[in-house]
Amino acid sequence: MKSLPLTLSGLEPLIITEDSNFVNVGERTNVTGSRKFLNCIKEKDYDQALKIALDQVEGGAQIIDVNMDEGMLDSAAEMTNFLNLMASEPDIAKIPIMVDSSKWEVILAGLKCMQGKGVVNSISLKDGEEEFLRRAKIIRRFGAAVIAMAFDEDGQADTLPRRKEICGRAYKLLTEEAGFHPSDIILDPNIFPVATGMDEHRRNAIDYFEAAKWIRGNLPGAHVIGGVSNVSFSFRGNNRVREAIHSAFLYHGIQHGMDMGIVNPTQLEVYDDIPEDLLERVEDVLFDRREDATERLMEIAEEYKNEGSSIKKKADDEWRKKSVEERISHSLVKGINEHIEEDAEEARVKYGSPLEVIEGPLMDGMNVVGDLFGAGKMFLPQVVKSARVMKQAVAYLTPYLEEEKAQNQDTSEQPKVLLATVKGDVHDIGKNIVSVVLACNNYNVVDLGVMVPADKILDEAEKHKVDAIGLSGLITPSLDEMIHVAREMKKRNMDLPLMIGGATTSRLHTAVKIDPEYDSSVVHVLDASRAVSMAGDVINPKKKEQVKQEIKKEYSELREQHEGRQTKKKLLTIEEARANQTEIDWEGYEPPKPSVIGTKVFEDYPISELRNYIDWSPFFRTWMLTGKFPDILDDEEVGEQAQSLYADANALLDEIVAKDLLKAKGVIGLYPAKRYGDDVILYEDESTDKELTRFHFLRQQTKKRRGQPNSCLADYIAPKQTGITDYIGFFAVTAGLGIEKLIKHYEEKHDDYNVILVKAVADRLAEAFAERMHERVRKEFWGYSKEESFSNEELIAEDYSGIRPAPGYPACPDHTEKRILFDLLDVEKNASIELTESFAMYPASSVSGIYFSHPQSRYFRVGNLGEDQITDYAQRKSSAKEKVEKWLSSNLDYDPNSQ
Repeated sequence: MKSLPLTLSGLEPLIITEDSNFVNVGERTNVTGSRKFLNCIKEKDYDQALKIALDQVEGGAQIIDVNMDEGMLDSAAEMTNFLNLMASEPDIAKIPIMVDSSKWEVILAGLKCMQGKGVVNSISLKDGEEEFLRRAKIIRRFGAAVIAMAFDEDGQADTLPRRKEICGRAYKLLTEEAGFHPSDIILDPNIFPVATGMDEHRRNAIDYFEAAKWIRGNLPGAHVIGGVSNVSFSFRGNNRVREAIHSAFLYHGIQHGMDMGIVNPTQLEVYDDIPEDLLERVEDVLFDRREDATERLMEIAEEYKNEGSSIKKKADDEWRKKSVEERISHSLVKGINEHIEEDAEEARVKYGSPLEVIEGPLMDGMNVVGDLFGAGKMFLPQVVKSARVMKQAVAYLTPYLEEEKAQNQDTSEQPKVLLATVKGDVHDIGKNIVSVVLACNNYNVVDLGVMVPADKILDEAEKHKVDAIGLSGLITPSLDEMIHVAREMKKRNMDLPLMIGGATTSRLHTAVKIDPEYDSSVVHVLDASRAVSMAGDVINPKKKEQVKQEIKKEYSELREQHEGRQTKKKLLTIEEARANQTEIDWEGYEPPKPSVIGTKVFEDYPISELRNYIDWSPFFRTWMLTGKFPDILDDEEVGEQAQSLYADANALLDEIVAKDLLKAKGVIGLYPAKRYGDDVILYEDESTDKELTRFHFLRQQTKKRRGQPNSCLADYIAPKQTGITDYIGFFAVTAGLGIEKLIKHYEEKHDDYNVILVKAVADRLAEAFAERMHERVRKEFWGYSKEESFSNEELIAEDYSGIRPAPGYPACPDHTEKRILFDLLDVEKNASIELTESFAMYPASSVSGIYFSHPQSRYFRVGNLGEDQITDYAQRKSSAKEKVEKWLSSNLDYDPNSQ
């Protein structure tokens, strides 16, 4: 049976392959492990319980574990209730669920309301094979993956032979009799405490490691999980030693095949930062290397008992006394550019050739950077700073290269990759990061920038004789443009690998929509950290054909799976969906009247005010630093880097404000409105029926649980037949005016770090502008929440009344509605924001959307659509059905044959 990735999903897919990093399961929504969560459930404070879940998601959990096993709780009812509540929160529901219970009835309750494809934790052989298989088959029928504990009729496996025996038996039963694919099997060989003083516990860690290695070598496709905090149970109260034990155990567990774990990230230390004496004694215990290992660890533990988190290494200037090669490498690894020009000059004199300096110590140093980044020992902001040092050194050496009549370094040995953001799209932060990461790994990058037509991409690829093409895009219309590029490559009989990346792209979309259009390799690249290995696989002459065939087969299977799912989907008719619309008591509701009717323009909004409304968490995610602000600043693993990045961003903001380097401009509009079907009609004023314009919305068609509506944004506006005059608002804001000049300034200094920093900060300012303007609309211009008083954290959590969805996003997936919004507000004139042919906004640091005030309004995902609604929608928009299908074709939820 072919080894496939473990595919899980909430609202978004989680695909775990052999190349995936360790998968972190969030453990705090567990009443047995979190007293705070238990109290929330006991006191029915579900809002706070959901915040705990959200904190885990924003803190980097890829799966969220939910456990309600407590004697005084109705565990099955609480599991059902809480999973339903989580399903209504898109920011939580986007990741898969792990239903965790020792009670089968609780697991069954969780399976019945689990959204997407989750994991059951767990089943075991303790009640015999018949019961094990009965439960396994039910789990498989629900479509979930399963964790099988190393536990049988004789108890828990506590030796290596027992672990092998039980895991092997469970695997065989699950694959041969229960019908599970190996990729959906997760085995838990039991993590037990070490250093307990009992001889029978001395091999607890090493037996787990060996069991994990045996599973990965003998039970193909199966995954290995464990609860890491169990291993340090003997050292409760000594956080410093516990951190070290967890880090060392995890480091070696992953090397032996452990790929998933229930881990508390607050009790992890960077492996390389564990003091040598402590690490030695921890590993003596883990690997049972000495008779007195436990005693020696207990001795040194006393020295660390009163320490908090890991010790920061003190910087010094000793490195300046080393050889020029070592100094160059140190500068590159640490991102220090103060001395790079003098070191480059010293190396030039020593080597006698600037080209030899570039190909020698500079490239050697960048290879170290690439290796450290690939090993997870450097973070993206550090890598970008390293690239800045490299570019500065090369810029210094360039005049000497010209004197040698070698203006360009010989790149014949370097693989060459062309990168471009496709036509109609202006977003390029992700592409720029990929460019830097590739360059740091000895790739020659040809970056064509943004809004690049297909012909130019292919012409330049042929001109530069590149080895691969990488396409980037953020908005959904870019997905159609990527399909067009693939078709054009086929017309030209090209054989270059095509790499697909960007926020709206996915492995499934690439497999279903792009791969069939091109005969050579088409591969989705999840993020910058995967770009190097993926490019290497599809370019390497010795393996690219094999990789191509493997990817083609994998994507073909994905298409078959997708088609199978599509044919099974049952949708309501559009009439049935409309009959189940959001129920609102319009007779008992008086819509608040705005104090401003029509448009209001904001010419030069103070950046100094907007910075107070910044949501910093997405800023760190841009740099691939996972965690919630401000907690991320104290994170054991990435805290130091996050603090440095935060300081740089605020220094840049200080400069932007002081020197007026960026301008913020915006426009809002508030209008009388009435609902007509699934459309919303706008009027010039309350006293006339003269139609100003109308917006068109789509309705959910998937069958819902009893009591849940098939939502449409139009539901939140009073129907025309009620005679009630309601209101609706619109906005468009930007904080990117002047950004081109600022970017050019840093580009001329070969400073990729600040180029990306400027774009990331401008994006945050634009979102902050949207947040601040919405607040003013609620309190001043519409005035329906005049007394509200929220902190920035509460604003980010959207604790206020009303919503501001945007065209192109899940509740309103049609980007073309943005054109109506822009015409209504005269955005090009009033806010200096332009729309591209694909409905992307320029400057990229811009936000637009719609204001709804009704207290029942909420965000949702339209999801799957039937052909009847597409036909109806085309008629409402007075557009050809084929054109509407094209607008929505990049959304895989739409399939005209799905009904």
